[in-house]
Amino acid sequence: MAPWFWYALVAAVLYGAHQIFTKLAADRIGEGLGGFVVEATAALSILLYLAFLWLANRWDQRSTSEGVSYSVLTGICVGAGTIAFFLLFQKGGPLSSVPAILAGGAAIMAIAGILFFHEPPSWRRLLGGALAIGGLFLLRK
Repeated sequence: MAPWFWYALVAAVLYGAHQIFTKLAADRIGEGLGGFVVEATAALSILLYLAFLWLANRWDQRSTSEGVSYSVLTGICVGAGTIAFFLLFQKGGPLSSVPAILAGGAAIMAIAGILFFHEPPSWRRLLGGALAIGGLFLLRK
């Protein structure tokens, strides 16, 4: 088994729970305030993780200006995406639409991996990307 598999499994569970809780919150808080609470809580969680690393003498957090810039862009995408999910749920979007939406994002990542990061294309990656994009179109109604 690949050494990263367990991290992938934990991330999948946490991101699945993330969308379930967003759906539960969407009709009970405005999208802007809800998004802020989500992202502020996420920042606090990461701050606690950094404090743990520091106190446990396991600090190995290097950075470059490019790394910070890309992290800022990532934060903008996550914040805007969180607001988009709140709006999706407030407008009556079903929780069951989330996997297809995330699969569409996965298709974008697969294409970027091939085009920009020189990852080898395979018929499985290409078919998976095509099916994911097709799944997004099935959500239109």
